Amino acid sequence: HRADVLLEPLSDDGWARFLDVAVERSGHLAALLDRDLPPELVEDAAAVGIELLPGIGDLEPRCDCGAWDHCGHTAALCHLVARLLDEDPLVLLLMRGRDERTLFGELHARDAAEAGEQPPPDGVDAAEAYARGAALPPLPPLPGPPAGPGLPPSLGTETVPAPGVDPAALEFLAARTAARAHRWLSGAGVGVSLGWADEFGLTVGLDAVRLAEGACEGTGAAGGPGPGDRALLDRLAKGSGRSRAQLARAVRAWRTGGAAGVAVLEEEWAVDGEAQARARAALAAAWEEDRPSLRGTGNRWTVVGTGHQIRLGRDGRWWPFRKEHGHWAPAGGPAQDPATALATAEGWDGTEGAAAGASGASPGHEGV
Repeated sequence: HRADVLLEPLSDDGWARFLDVAVERSGHLAALLDRDLPPELVEDAAAVGIELLPGIGDLEPRCDCGAWDHCGHTAALCHLVARLLDEDPLVLLLMRGRDERTLFGELHARDAAEAGEQPPPDGVDAAEAYARGAALPPLPPLPGPPAGPGLPPSLGTETVPAPGVDPAALEFLAARTAARAHRWLSGAGVGVSLGWADEFGLTVGLDAVRLAEGACEGTGAAGGPGPGDRALLDRLAKGSGRSRAQLARAVRAWRTGGAAGVAVLEEEWAVDGEAQARARAALAAAWEEDRPSLRGTGNRWTVVGTGHQIRLGRDGRWWPFRKEHGHWAPAGGPAQDPATALATAEGWDGTEGAAAGASGASPGHEGV
């Protein structure tokens, strides 16, 4: 059987009123362009006399089965159209007389016309705007940095932490981050000479040294690390592949020269080629008289019969070292010539390493 269900399309005046409603609110226009027909748009259209959804008596069924009103065939057709409307609401507008291309074209044209009717903003005269600046009061001075870094909240609770979570380690990392930020804020952390500019992109081993340097300034006796800090230092030493004594020397090297200082402490390299020529020239010109007797190995020159040594860094600077407890340890910051570096080593009293060694270690042993 042939079945039809007829629905009267909107008149031109009805479509004009519907389009006015659609472009009046940006949400309606965006919904239509997104192939949606929100209930709010249907309600706003009904408020101006445009009934998009068919009401009682709006559907006219016709079927050659001979039924007087809706039959099973026209009812099935209505159910099919309802399913199509669920999938694409714009089918309703097609039934009312506008296909998608025509509808979108009219919406764009009407929206452009609406935008063209809006007067341009008055704007601000540039000369007037700049002149206003002279009449404004000066900005208040920037506040100075706080006296010290902030204290992180205590993470110690009576509850058992989740597996893999170490509250003490988290508190330590938060405290180190606060101290680092305070140093940069106060302008004390931008010196390349101390290697602080190298704090980004550190290897695991170097980052462990940086963190250990903070743990050395703990809460124990004489300003040294407390029991909790010592446990963290054990973890940092193990994680970086160092002993506690090696970590202590690395911390001293970090304090005197940052990443470059640690590299000079832990790396021995062969000086050859142009670097060797420059090193020999520097050593030859360093002392006019009373030249010390030096024994060279790689980038290290030791004063024979003493516990003093100078080392050449890859950047061409010379670093002082002293033998302590049977190991070579940093004895100060770098110098541009070997004589100055050796004088630093000879005059070193170990005060820079005092905090690093204040851990309760037994006499004759280094500690952090």
